[in-house]
Amino acid sequence: MSGDSSGPRSGFATPLELLRTPPPKERADAARNRTAVLDAAARLFAEHGVAAVSMDQIATAAGVGKGTLFRRFGDKSGLAVALLDTREQTLQEAILHGPPPLGPGAPAAERLAAFVDAYLDYLLEHLDLVRMSETASPGARYRIGAYRFWHRHAAILLDGVPDPDHAAHALLAALAAEHVAALLPELGEARIRGGLRRLTARYS
Repeated sequence: MSGDSSGPRSGFATPLELLRTPPPKERADAARNRTAVLDAAARLFAEHGVAAVSMDQIATAAGVGKGTLFRRFGDKSGLAVALLDTREQTLQEAILHGPPPLGPGAPAAERLAAFVDAYLDYLLEHLDLVRMSETASPGARYRIGAYRFWHRHAAILLDGVPDPDHAAHALLAALAAEHVAALLPELGEARIRGGLRRLTARYS
């Protein structure tokens, strides 16, 4: 693999920074409503689980009308994407500007391993939400803006292997929420993490 890089290389036209989702621009009252909804949803999801909470319950807890909630987020999967945005931004910031090996300054193989570990940490912490956002409709995972960021980052670090774009997709397939959720009861976190480390090492 190539050395450390957080920007574009040959074949990678879009810098990672441009793949980040900018924060929404909105009126002060709309921003307050958004914060109230996301806080209420996070609290209810933590207390009762994602599947057990309805949009009606979230609207009531947030003190907003159900119509406002549906217009703003569409459905529970749209709400999941919005809730995950801050968590994703934190990981993206660490990749772009944090200390190595997750951030710039380490060899590509070490950065790739650190990314896979850090992404799995994020995924396991928010597994139900990520699963909902990725499976809301066929192909939803690949239309989420964050997926383009993760893929570009992995492909840049895999530059030098045959077809780094495909290799990045193949690696990320093992980190799909539906896949990890299905394996977790049988294999447990330690075996999943170990298997991902061995898979990542094949590209070193």
